[in-house]
Order: sequence, then structure tokens, then C-alpha cells
Amino acid sequence: MSELTGKQRVQKLFKREPIDTMPCFSGQGAVVVQAIEKMGTRFAKIHTDAALMAESAITSARLFNMDGVVIPYDMATVAEAMGRGISLYEKADGIIYPTVPNKWKNLDEIDIPENYMSQGRLPMVDEAFKIIKEKAPDLAVGAWVLGPFTLAGQIMELDILLKGLKKNKDKTEAFLEQVTKVTIDMCKHYQDLGVDFISVREMGSGTDLLSPRMWKTLIGPNLKKVFDSITRVPSVNHICGSTDMIIEMMHECGADALSVDQKNNAAETRKKLGNDVLIFGNFDPYKTLTQLEDMGEVEAAIKKCIDDGQDAVWPGCDIWPDIRQENMETYVKTVRKYGKNPSPAVGRI
Repeated sequence: MSELTGKQRVQKLFKREPIDTMPCFSGQGAVVVQAIEKMGTRFAKIHTDAALMAESAITSARLFNMDGVVIPYDMATVAEAMGRGISLYEKADGIIYPTVPNKWKNLDEIDIPENYMSQGRLPMVDEAFKIIKEKAPDLAVGAWVLGPFTLAGQIMELDILLKGLKKNKDKTEAFLEQVTKVTIDMCKHYQDLGVDFISVREMGSGTDLLSPRMWKTLIGPNLKKVFDSITRVPSVNHICGSTDMIIEMMHECGADALSVDQKNNAAETRKKLGNDVLIFGNFDPYKTLTQLEDMGEVEAAIKKCIDDGQDAVWPGCDIWPDIRQENMETYVKTVRKYGKNPSPAVGRI
């Protein structure tokens, strides 16, 4: 039997069908400086040009034999489209992600425009998806969106939002319902574009910040609405930080797979959820791919993810673009080496 393409491997993984080996891909940003340098461009430019965004994603995957790509790279696209502005740092030579300069100061100021999806850089991101699908049909194409609570923190200061939950609960919850609708609309839009999977990143909702009780009442119900809306492609529920106390509730939200970071006890998560649930994670991307100098330690970190029962070895957050090439090569090589064995939820051909 011929080797599967990256797209086929990822598609079969989500269907829990037997595959030849564990796919190497991510639902978080995975652009690397080696790709940007090969293209002869700068990091600041790949956020504003569809062709450069597409090429940087494809080149990053090709350089290290990854099975998929995922865009966009920064968290500010939707907030920018809502009229909150954008700081692009276009003259910067280093790695500085775009940020939102003008967040709403209180709930009364909030006014989400109806036509936001045609504003800012969102149409440019759409064009980048089309280019990737045309130029790299063998790669799995992923989109990611911010979960409602994390998106709310991009358009309003998080401390004001949290204070509003105590002082003006009804108005704050109504605002979160608005933002949930935005997340749902973005998910439906990316399904229409024909992506292969959608990762919903509710990054700011781990138990480092919110109690399990608050997560159950504030985060879970809105996330369930989001995942109920993703009906045509596989979905991933990704949360950074401490998730051991909420992992069962994460699963109940209805995503096709769960993604956790290095703070999660992955082996215990597998025991709690059983072998029928797709679980992705959970290495520390910055430490593993940029700081470690011993490739034996890199291999050990990646192998531990597999040994702990992950169905795909994902970074706990975005891969910092300035990775060490040898580290990235070791990451992929280790997944290929040990990923030939079945994972808990997915068999092998």
C-alpha cells in the first residue's frame, strides 16, 4: 500500500480509522523563521499579505515534513475587523506579533459591526486559505479561532470583564453570548472555505485563572454551542494552562478531539477519559524547540507524549517561530519513529 499523504493521514486520524503512522501537525501557529528566511521576507510582512501567509505556512511544513498547516498566526484578526485597530509593527525586524491597541473600556461601549467579516485582514486570511488549498493539496489545512471568553479578552480588558461578572452579571453574560455568536459565525465561515479541521482555542480559561465551578457555568455552555455549530469538519477543543480539574467538562463540550498543554497530566487524562477519545498534546514548545540543546532531551520530551497516550503530539501553544532547526527535526523524527505503533484511539494499517 502506498504511503498516505499528510491530508489523508490527518483526515483518517479524526475519523479514528487506521493510519500508517501518527501525523505530525498542529492546531496552533507553526510558522518558523527558517521558512521566512528562505522566502527572503520578514516576519512582520507575513501577517498582511495572503500570498506570503500561504507560502510561509506551506514552506514551514515542507522544510520539516509536517502533515498540515494552520493559519492565521496572530490573535488580533477578529478584534481588528470589529474596529479595535491593529498594531502591525511593520518596521520591526524581529518576531513581534500584531496586537490590539484599542480595547473597549466598558460593556456600554461595545458595538460589534454586522459586516466585520469583510473588514480588516479577514478577507486576506480567506485568500490565503484558497492559495494553500490550491498549492498544497496533499497537506491538511487547519483553521483556528479563539473561544468566546478568550476572544472577549481581545476586545475588552480581561480584568474589566471579570469584574463585570461580579458587578453586572446579566450584561456581561449577554456580551459573552454576542461573542459566542461571533465565534460560531467564524467556524461556519471556515467550514464553507473547506478547511480540514477547526481548532477552537479557549486559551484563557484554564483553572490557573478560573475555578472549575466558574468554568462549568461560564465557559462550558458557550463552548458547547460553538462545537454544536461545527458539523461539517472535525473540531478540537484546545485550552492552555491547568486543565486536570476540567478535562471531563472539556470533553462534554462535544469536540472531536481535545488538546492540552504541558501543565496537563496527560497519562491521568487518558485514564479519566478512556481510549476512545482523541487527545492531542502536550509538550512545552518554547522549551523543547528553542531552549533544549541536547537532542536526547528533545526526543525524550516528544516520546513521553506518545507514552502518555496522546493520539497526536501537539505543542501546548504556538510554536515560537525562532526554533532551533535540529530541535524541530528531532521532534518530527521522533513522532515518525515511535508513531508507527497504534495510539489509544487510533489503530495502524
